[in-house]
Amino acid sequence: MKKVVSTMMVLMMSVLLMGAAVAHADDKADAVKMVKDAVALYKASGLEKTLDALNDPKGQFVKGTLFVFAFDENGTLLANATAPEKVGQNLLEVPDSKGKKFRKEFVELAKKDGSGWVDYTNINPKTKLDEPKTSYIEKAGELIIGCGIYKK
Repeated sequence: MKKVVSTMMVLMMSVLLMGAAVAHADDKADAVKMVKDAVALYKASGLEKTLDALNDPKGQFVKGTLFVFAFDENGTLLANATAPEKVGQNLLEVPDSKGKKFRKEFVELAKKDGSGWVDYTNINPKTKLDEPKTSYIEKAGELIIGCGIYKK
């Protein structure tokens, strides 16, 4: 009987872990898609319409905990529908809770490679805890467009 219960527990944990991994992969795919959609909007409609769309808290670029943000190449936040009070601020040198200047890394990665992932920590609005996060960023003209997910 102990062996059956033990086996069942292992199976249940495996299913839960696989589910979390799939959810994380789905979140990453959603983040990349949202960034690519924002880049396409920028290419089709220009800077002003893109920033208007990215700053709209009820718009297509805000979905649950996912939202698209944009910086210029100097680290000034140009769009963030979830933190409009920070728009217009240069955040290049502002570190996360562990001291990492992740926005500086956004800019460096965008200039060097054009796109990629940056890891850092941030307060999760759902849990109110400082949690590991990763953001996909992509350079589009004068913009650095990104979307982050909390690692589960």
